[in-house]
Amino acid sequence: MVKKLIGKKLKASRLKRDKTIQELSEMSSVSSNMISRIERGLTTPSVEILMKLADALGLSLSYFIEEAEKGSTVVFTPQGQGEPVFFFEDKHQISSLTQGLRDPGFSVFVDVLEQGCDSGDGGMVHTGEEFATVLDGCLEFVIDGQDYQLSPGDSLGFKASLPHRWKNIHPGRTRVLWVVSPPPNV
Repeated sequence: MVKKLIGKKLKASRLKRDKTIQELSEMSSVSSNMISRIERGLTTPSVEILMKLADALGLSLSYFIEEAEKGSTVVFTPQGQGEPVFFFEDKHQISSLTQGLRDPGFSVFVDVLEQGCDSGDGGMVHTGEEFATVLDGCLEFVIDGQDYQLSPGDSLGFKASLPHRWKNIHPGRTRVLWVVSPPPNV
């Protein structure tokens, strides 16, 4: 759906520039309510509004349109060339392997975790399902109070509504392949 693709690109572009919705609103003279609705895929912006937003972010109008046209039913991602979607203090790097897939029901990510990196003390809880398989290293999971240690080739599938957390317990870098459904808004 075009409006969802434009919304995702707008949000990613805004966050990449470390701007809040309010800051982008002030820069573009587009209401924060409209920006929020666009980012959530609830409305398709007019050309005039999209031009204001693109200009405020230093992008061309075609950037958003080309991305919408690129939404594909097939996405090929060569090894090591996933679309970066999250970085945290050089300890946690997530790359999407399904970026650009039209109306996906799932997302696939490669997560690179430095030694000791973890998801925090509290258990995460959200809707949907998750699947993780360790490619390199070792990862400790706690899901609904149950401990699991995953080595290369080991995997877990679980309901994301169960409290869960993870930690890299390998003395080096751990790489994890994630499948998440429904796809998160990144």
